[in-house]
Amino acid sequence: MKVKRALISVYNKEGVVDLGRALTDLGVEILSSGGTAKLLTENRIKVIDVSAYADSPEMMDGRVKTLHPKIHGAILADRSNPLHIKEAEKYGIGLIDLVVVNLYPFEQTVLSEAKLSEAIEKIDIGGPTLIRAAAKNYKNITVVTNPVYYKKVIDELKKNNEISEKTREELALAAWEEISHYDTVIERYFRKIFSMRDVYPNYLNLTFRKKQDLRYGENPHQTAAFYIDDHEKEPSITTAEQLQGKMLSYNNILDANSALELVKEFEEPTAVVVKHNNPSGVASHNDIFEAYKLARAVDPEAAFGGVTAVNREVDEKLATEIASKFLEIVIAPSFTEKALKIFSKKKKLRLLRVDGINKKRKPYKEFRSVIGGLLVQDGNVKLHDSNFNVVTKRKPTEDEMAAMKYAWKVCKYVKSNSIVYARPTRVVGIGAGQMKRVDAARLAANIAADFGFDLKGCAMASDAFFPFRDGIDAAAKRGITAVIQPGGSIRDEEVIKAADEQGIAMVFTGVRHFRH
Repeated sequence: MKVKRALISVYNKEGVVDLGRALTDLGVEILSSGGTAKLLTENRIKVIDVSAYADSPEMMDGRVKTLHPKIHGAILADRSNPLHIKEAEKYGIGLIDLVVVNLYPFEQTVLSEAKLSEAIEKIDIGGPTLIRAAAKNYKNITVVTNPVYYKKVIDELKKNNEISEKTREELALAAWEEISHYDTVIERYFRKIFSMRDVYPNYLNLTFRKKQDLRYGENPHQTAAFYIDDHEKEPSITTAEQLQGKMLSYNNILDANSALELVKEFEEPTAVVVKHNNPSGVASHNDIFEAYKLARAVDPEAAFGGVTAVNREVDEKLATEIASKFLEIVIAPSFTEKALKIFSKKKKLRLLRVDGINKKRKPYKEFRSVIGGLLVQDGNVKLHDSNFNVVTKRKPTEDEMAAMKYAWKVCKYVKSNSIVYARPTRVVGIGAGQMKRVDAARLAANIAADFGFDLKGCAMASDAFFPFRDGIDAAAKRGITAVIQPGGSIRDEEVIKAADEQGIAMVFTGVRHFRH
């Protein structure tokens, strides 16, 4: 479409002077208002003030300036409709061919934790209305909402003296994306202000910014991208800074997220190793170097090519140990210069620095997709009820209770059905993702045996209740002396009786940790 008249009204004035000068050189008449008109005029670019054009003054501190029939009629007129053209001529409406508008920075304002009154003043009304009108009439109008598109528009005008239909479609879609995001951010802000964040709305409007395209999805034949929530301030995989290594893949992000969230459960120096979205080793020690070695030793074969997260700084000694085996990712709150130098020799190894790695996770919503739909739930931040309920005749020793608590933290992050064997400061066997709980217990025991760990005196955690006593009997044969589980089975009494007969101390948490 040929461009004879443009309306330019922008908050973000990046590149607008160059745009205005280029349009003027191409013989395009420019309508503008407020600060944009002032800036263009100061740079000797001729503009027609919107107020003069519409014969209607700005009012109410600029809240009303472009909301006028002469403006919107000029944008909305269908050039193929004779009635529209006739009415435009009748009312002296000169058609507008190019609309360049960007919006008041509402999102940046609320992210800066501004006062409610300040946020309200940054809710743009005229801008979105202009953008909607122009995008609706994309067959006749070009709408530009971001300075990144200025060059594309000018280049096409210089080359062809018009804007192609393909470009108008592309820019209209970008405009709808912009408006949708803008409105969703406003709704989200007021949902927080009105204390309704925990309400599940009739319509779930989500907005995420694309951080990067990914090489592929879970498998090479699947495409993928990584989107993030700019309003999420909690330490997470989305706030991680990549210091070196290849671009993160789809599976890398999932594994890194699991490793990071698990290590955040611990205040003491702790190391976590994750493989295929399940922890393969977890250990704590007053020396993070020793913690890492113990965590990797739980299942060194599974650790090969895995992801490790530690909640203390990585120094030269630890870096040397980590670099001695093949890993995909290392996550830590910081790295010393000497550690970075060691890792720099592993060009493909990804290093992620996460500030605030020891901060406890606040309540959040979790989203998972199904074909044609979305599941939404509260994030699993609750570890157990206020008190552990000892249900057996024998009370656990201090060490047994510590081991049970340790196993319980880890169990929360293992795919169901899951069993975790642990001592007070480390895991010795993990059984993940089995259809039968007894098989998960058997798998965890086999892993422990494979790498020389004795289960005698260990605690066992189960993510859900034991439906039969066979799990307890099998645990006793392996030397387990303490069991932690949610409870809640119709056969709880039978399971408790089995524990009493075997001399096992058992605790009910009152909280289940299924992880599908």
